[in-house]
Amino acid sequence: MLPSTPGVAAVASGAGDRAWPDGDPDAPWRMLFSAEGRISRQRFWMRGVGAMLGLGLVLHGLLAVARVRMGTAEPLVDVVLLWPALVISIKRWHDRDCTGWWVLLAFVPVIGWIWLLLANGLLAGSPGANRYGEPPPQWTSSAP
Repeated sequence: MLPSTPGVAAVASGAGDRAWPDGDPDAPWRMLFSAEGRISRQRFWMRGVGAMLGLGLVLHGLLAVARVRMGTAEPLVDVVLLWPALVISIKRWHDRDCTGWWVLLAFVPVIGWIWLLLANGLLAGSPGANRYGEPPPQWTSSAP
C-alpha cells in the first residue's frame, strides 16, 4: 500500500505526468528534467544558467578528482548537461508563447546563439496565461 501523501496518490492513480511525487511544481528536478510549463527570465538566469554553470563546475571537479583526462571529461559533462539545458530553453520559449522547437536555432552558427540569448535571456514572456500554462510565479524577496 502506498503512503497517503497527495503527490504519491496522484501518481499511483494515474493522474498524468503533471503529478509529481512531492507535489511541488517548482522542484529542481522538475525544473531540469520536465519540458512542461513556463519559466520567467529571472528563473532562467538564476536556476537555468546559474545551475548549469554550477553543475558543470561540480562535475568537472568530481571528474578531476577521479583523474579523468580533460579530453574525456568535457564530452561527459556536455552529455550530462544537454537535456537540462534543452529543457530550460524550451520552458523559456513556452513563456514567450512559442513552440519549444525554437531551440534548434542553436545549430545556426553564431547568429543562432545570439538569437537564443536575446530571446531567452532578455525578452519578456507573454502576459497572462498562454497555451503552455499560467504565467510563472514571481520570486518574492524574503528580505525585510
